[in-house]
Amino acid sequence: MSVKHYLDENVWDASQKRIEYIFNEFDHVMVAFSGGKDSGVVLNLALDYAKKHDQLDKLAVYTLDYEAQYQMTTDYVTETFEDLPNEVQKYWLCLPIKAQCSTSMFQNHWIPWEKSKEKIWVRQMPDKPYVINRDNAQFDYDDWDYTVQDNFDAWWANQNDGKSVVLVGIKASESLNRQSAITSKQKVNQYDGKKWVTKKEGYVAAYPIYDWNTQDDWIANARQGWKYNHLYDLMYQAGVKIDDMRVASPFNDYAKASLKLYKAIDPNTWSKMIGRVNGVDFTGTYGDTKIMGWRKIQKPDGFTWKQYMYFLLDTLPEQTKQNYLNKLEASKKSWRVGGARDKKTIQQLVDEGAPVIRTGKTNNRGKKDKEVIKFDDYLDDTTIDNFRAIPTYKRMCICIMKNDTTCKYMGFAQTKEEIKKRKHAIEKYQNIL
Repeated sequence: MSVKHYLDENVWDASQKRIEYIFNEFDHVMVAFSGGKDSGVVLNLALDYAKKHDQLDKLAVYTLDYEAQYQMTTDYVTETFEDLPNEVQKYWLCLPIKAQCSTSMFQNHWIPWEKSKEKIWVRQMPDKPYVINRDNAQFDYDDWDYTVQDNFDAWWANQNDGKSVVLVGIKASESLNRQSAITSKQKVNQYDGKKWVTKKEGYVAAYPIYDWNTQDDWIANARQGWKYNHLYDLMYQAGVKIDDMRVASPFNDYAKASLKLYKAIDPNTWSKMIGRVNGVDFTGTYGDTKIMGWRKIQKPDGFTWKQYMYFLLDTLPEQTKQNYLNKLEASKKSWRVGGARDKKTIQQLVDEGAPVIRTGKTNNRGKKDKEVIKFDDYLDDTTIDNFRAIPTYKRMCICIMKNDTTCKYMGFAQTKEEIKKRKHAIEKYQNIL
């Protein structure tokens, strides 16, 4: 477990020392810039230092363009790139990558800049000499966005003579996972004994503002007079809390609740997004509400919940359907072995006549208030108080209707690929901001 250690030094001074170390240690420094507050601060820190110490030729900047994003973000990124000194290398990635899509029941990803969809692109591809697209990319981009960024970072590092590092705007204060990822005593991939610098596959990443919080971003912008994305001003006026402001890909899990803001803040972009990705209008309307009333949802007359589940699965693409079926079978197999539940839940199951198999065994931690129970098959539904403690076909139906392809609502364990995907999503979607 990682523990915070407070120093007699403020975060600004600490970041200045880190930036100095980076430029002294590495021959090439690239900033991952999304157009958000965190990556903007990191870029300004690096840019100010490089100007002051005549090291602009060391600096590079890249941005990953998701095609569908706030126009103010595009304008801010464009202005930033155009204002960069000539010595700074620039890379603007407009690639047909896989990006998470939580708005559609028919696909778990969408593809920005997909050639076959050019007529309905949310906006035209930037026409700049530093744009990297499908015609000139020299690295593998036929993959998920987080993997493509890793591929690009490794490719860039490999082009350089000497040591290279990529600066990323991760803040440990935003989650315990991020804090642990950077400061854990068990961290083995640290560079030069510094936990805020990490050895990746093919490149090195550094997190110079990992100990900042959101307020520090805005204090730095104000005191240093740095330019920033004024989209945040509109979000603030719209009542969004400063810790909830995001400018990442609009269709991923983290952005789903705030998708509706596009309607008010950027209606022109919103109107094009509706026709670009399935389910955007519905998610934008109901993404942050409880309008669906999941526990009270009804199935069609004449169906059991099991039958309705298979009916819903038959409406999905084969790959998506198989994903749910694989998780279902893994869960059934687990429940045939057994799971520990509290005595109240077990008694309620017995009272409603559920086919629960009682083993009389406590769980492996020896807690006597819980007993291991088994099921040969899922229950169709249950009336117990803690209905999410027991697997039912109704809950699987809810997962399908929620587009919950990881079955988080069921409490399923994530696969290794899903854990990897979530880890990268946290770093790329939320933290490079």
